[in-house]
Amino acid sequence: MNCEEPLLTDLYQFTMAQAAWHSGKDRVASSFYTHFRKNPFKGGYAVACGAASIAEFIASYAFSESSLAYVRSLPAPGGGCLFDPDFVSSLEDWQLEVDIECAPEGTVVFAQEPVLRVSGPFSQCLLLETPLLNLLGYQTLVATKAARICNTTSKPVAEFGLRRAQGPCGGALASRAAYVGGCSSTSNVLAGKLYDIPVSGTHSHAWVMAFESELDAFRAYVRSFPHNAVLLVDTYDTLTGIQNAITVALEMAERGEQLTGIRIDSGDLAWLSIQAREMLDDAGCREVKIVASNDLDEHTILSLEAEQGARIDSWGVGTRLAVAYDQPALGMVYKLSAQQRAGTDEYTTVLKVSEQSSKATLPGILASRRYYDSSGRAVGDMVYDELMPPVEHRIIDPLNPLRQKDLSGYTYQELLAPLVRKGKPVEEAEPESAATAAAPASRLRSATEARAHTRHNLETIPASNRRLLNPHSYPVGLERQLLDNRDKLLKSVR
Repeated sequence: MNCEEPLLTDLYQFTMAQAAWHSGKDRVASSFYTHFRKNPFKGGYAVACGAASIAEFIASYAFSESSLAYVRSLPAPGGGCLFDPDFVSSLEDWQLEVDIECAPEGTVVFAQEPVLRVSGPFSQCLLLETPLLNLLGYQTLVATKAARICNTTSKPVAEFGLRRAQGPCGGALASRAAYVGGCSSTSNVLAGKLYDIPVSGTHSHAWVMAFESELDAFRAYVRSFPHNAVLLVDTYDTLTGIQNAITVALEMAERGEQLTGIRIDSGDLAWLSIQAREMLDDAGCREVKIVASNDLDEHTILSLEAEQGARIDSWGVGTRLAVAYDQPALGMVYKLSAQQRAGTDEYTTVLKVSEQSSKATLPGILASRRYYDSSGRAVGDMVYDELMPPVEHRIIDPLNPLRQKDLSGYTYQELLAPLVRKGKPVEEAEPESAATAAAPASRLRSATEARAHTRHNLETIPASNRRLLNPHSYPVGLERQLLDNRDKLLKSVR
């Protein structure tokens, strides 16, 4: 399956694009923005991830003959063809002209603020909605889960969820996002090749079961990997497995080799790891590390380390990370917020009104700034309309305008960075204003650079916003002019 195919979108994007083509609105300059309504996992933040995939998708965006033939072949419910042949032919020479701003990968972001903005011809923006949400939402979810897991422990965390990930493409993207979020390695060899991520792995129970005895299996494995062997000790009886691993470790030491570690994949991980550490230390195998796996997540790891005294040196996390087990979707939305007036260069702002206040949108060409105190700690984010640049550094809670926060005197940095210009990915960051914090590096970061950015960005967020249980709500508010325009439009619509 080609995950970069322009047909990777919903049918109604094509039907709207044709209707816009017929009505002459297909070329109208428009601005859309993307946000999520609630922070994932009942947490206090999210980690943006997916910009690199979006850039790759845009760079290869073109309709093939087979794709256009398929669109032409789609039947209308009442008979005939669903799409006008002339409309389909107009797609043959499509050249994307959109501009995209996106939160750089590894940036900590919050609910109700723009994390991506798309500007360009109306029809092009429509056809990009679904793939951009797919690429950004899923990877942000996994990167956030990884950050939550890695933030609970100082020990390395390896990701190995490919076998239960959401298909091959989802598995590769999950491995990259997990690394961006803080994992130290992946078991996914393809992801290692594609994204230059460290790979790691041990052996399975099948290896042990294929030999006459567990000891024979261990000896055969370390002969093949004398300098990089981690032995899985719980195929039959874990304590016996640990003793067999010790026997092999001592034999290796006589040959001048070193057993890297043992892995426990079942049972009472805290108790077994304590027993394993005592047995290894008593045998003189103090350098042998203990790796633990078995349906782990941030809550289990925190409990094992903080409450149960587990003696574990590194963690292997699979299913619950790769599929974002406790929240399968982030709920990102993509909304029209401004369009150019016919025959002018001026924009008119628009918003969607809903019976649910949480689903109402914001008007304008939206952007967001993050403010920092003198120590580099983030103190609040301002959402504003670029059509009306901020006149004061004050954010207002849109649900309770009496709740305001004065950010005067703080430095700030724009959260959205150029990713695509006129349909082409941007390689380097544009210079920042002198009034802002230090300019970030290239927007198209490698997975390793994005991982480092995640670590740095998380350090700027107050610990109370990062904690797992009952995190504080980080201040995200509207700039005064944006709030006033929103309220004015709400009144006129209602």
